[in-house]
Amino acid sequence: GNIFTQQPSYFSDLDETLPTVLQVFNNILHKCGLQCEGASAEPQKLEEKVTVTPGNMPLQELKDIVLYLCDTCTTLWAFLDVFPLACQTFQKHEFCYRLASFYELAIPELESAIKKRRYEDNSVFADLWRRISHSRKKMIEVFHILINQVCLQPILE
Repeated sequence: GNIFTQQPSYFSDLDETLPTVLQVFNNILHKCGLQCEGASAEPQKLEEKVTVTPGNMPLQELKDIVLYLCDTCTTLWAFLDVFPLACQTFQKHEFCYRLASFYELAIPELESAIKKRRYEDNSVFADLWRRISHSRKKMIEVFHILINQVCLQPILE
């Protein structure tokens, strides 16, 4: 059986964990100098005037962000793929909207930064491009699972 079926209280644990998952997307936006709708606009310190963007950040930082995003998207997809019943809990947190907003803000920025950057080693470009493409694909698949479970399945049943 499934661990959630054995232990229904895990659904409330999942519910409590989701804000942390959403915070991952906000953290990535923040690191990229992008602001998400509905994110708390914290007052900026005056010396924080220089905006770091994916285009001007150090390569290692860009790599870290892309790896972090890739891991997060793959894990989310794997979880929902094996356990689509979690979708209802995800949707309570407006996950589709938040994911779509994140996608629109972050993916074009990151892709553009990866393409425009000069690389000493082309394998670094190839790896970053593969990972950002994989992240994009997994985000779309997560979105499909959510829409299917939350919107389409109830109609079909």
